[in-house]
Amino acid sequence: MTRSAHDFITPQTLSVLSKNPVHTEFFNGNAEWNSHVALAEWADLLLIAPLTANTLAKMANGICDNLLLAVYLSSRNKTMVAPAMDLEMYNHATTKENLEKMSKHNVIIIPAEKGELASGLSGEGRMAEPETIFHKVIDHFNKGLPLAGKKVLVNAGPTYEAIDPVRFIGNRSSGRMGICIAEEFVKQGADVTLVLGPTHLFPKLKEIKLIRVETAEQMLHACISAFEKANITVCCAAVADYKPAAVSDKKIKKNSKELELKLSPTTDILKTLGERKKNGQFLVGFALETDNILDYAADKLKKKNLDLIIANKAGEENSGFSSENNRISILDKHNKITNFELKPKVEVAQDIVDHILKNLH
Repeated sequence: MTRSAHDFITPQTLSVLSKNPVHTEFFNGNAEWNSHVALAEWADLLLIAPLTANTLAKMANGICDNLLLAVYLSSRNKTMVAPAMDLEMYNHATTKENLEKMSKHNVIIIPAEKGELASGLSGEGRMAEPETIFHKVIDHFNKGLPLAGKKVLVNAGPTYEAIDPVRFIGNRSSGRMGICIAEEFVKQGADVTLVLGPTHLFPKLKEIKLIRVETAEQMLHACISAFEKANITVCCAAVADYKPAAVSDKKIKKNSKELELKLSPTTDILKTLGERKKNGQFLVGFALETDNILDYAADKLKKKNLDLIIANKAGEENSGFSSENNRISILDKHNKITNFELKPKVEVAQDIVDHILKNLH
């Protein structure tokens, strides 16, 4: 913090909130040296927010009269700034010149936004919202990741097919595997859309575009819509193969007679996407089987125009549905099979995304 920053918030407050020490001077209260060089080398990115007109002018002209400026001048990594000042100051010719000079020095500038200012005026000069700054930081680090700029579609979870307003046909899928895969794609820099069926689980990463659905038909339409622009698609959802041919608009009452339920097939989402697949699109499916697992998976891979298929066994202890673990095999178009040990689904997701990356290249 600069000394002027103390007029707005105390170092003690920031230290408590961040659970980290706050550096202000070259020497702390115990006369210990705060090395600006060590701080500069430690940081992967130096972010100054808010950046005042005063600090901007000093940075642009190499002035070094406080710890912050010493860290900036010692840093060999990227610097990002978010200017914040009054309307007239922000639009002043010298401020514009200083920002232009900083830009030429490869400093990333997050432009100020319009809004209410500290002076009470309203206009350009308000610091960009923290969410905006956060996403700029994420974008900066994502540029070096293998899937930066790629769009990924993942579907996950079960579907519920209504019998009446109370009952439904469903399955035991929790959606955990697909959520883990979606989160791993984000960590590799991808722009991820997750179409998620009814489940109590949800992704922790806010970068994921989440589309909640309930039925197979809703999932079909959501997937078709997102598939058009997707570079990679992973269909992990346990979609119902059948749905009631007729849905009662009232609760079906129990009586002593047998109840016959007529079922009709749902549209095969994976096959539909395989038929729509264009050159350059990479399509991955899942095959959950009880027997002849690899044979069924190989047949599914070919019939549905897939690039890879992930096979696993239903009913295996401590694996699959409602479990935090999974044991998979991956088959490619050249009949190569790669088997994996039982692992937590977070690690299985890493294996799957790793395998997709290798096959993409």
